Amino acid sequence: MAGLFESAGGGSAAIALDELEVSILRSLEVGMVQMIGPGPGGDGGDPLAALFAEGPTEAPANPMLARLFPDAYGDPAKPEDPESRAASGEFRRYTEVDLRARKREDALHVVRMLDRLGGEGGVLKLDPADCLHWLGALNDLRLTLGVQLEVSEDDEELYELPDEDDRKPLVMAYVWLGALQETLLEAIAD
Repeated sequence: MAGLFESAGGGSAAIALDELEVSILRSLEVGMVQMIGPGPGGDGGDPLAALFAEGPTEAPANPMLARLFPDAYGDPAKPEDPESRAASGEFRRYTEVDLRARKREDALHVVRMLDRLGGEGGVLKLDPADCLHWLGALNDLRLTLGVQLEVSEDDEELYELPDEDDRKPLVMAYVWLGALQETLLEAIAD
């Protein structure tokens, strides 16, 4: 399996990860959970607080979080207009709390599954529900790494960096996560 997903039939998938791959993936997902932060009611996850919580009305200042929680209205290529900004704020107010909770749960789900390997390599088998969590978590990691690397459509030189470049490990992780996403999609489609 060489660190990529294979079909396990019926919308399920399996992946063999070595110790280094487990460590990298777990570290990235833990960082994602920390960046997203606790839900309403703090780490205790007070269900009543979550039920009545309203989200923020402004986009996050952190560019990686802004990529995970983009404005719903307006064209990013055009100057911001007050009407779109107000509509985006209202939309964000009612949706961001749930979206953050889903992204946090996706990342935690991956961490918990990796923890089953006890910090060592091994084979993970994902049922169809697991696959959905993994797809969401992998996508979120790629989005945030893309922001860090300032990836654009015509960034071919980014993939040809010399080994001495500090961005090289992030580019390698970005490419690997893309391969994981692609092979997981192929595996669940079989």
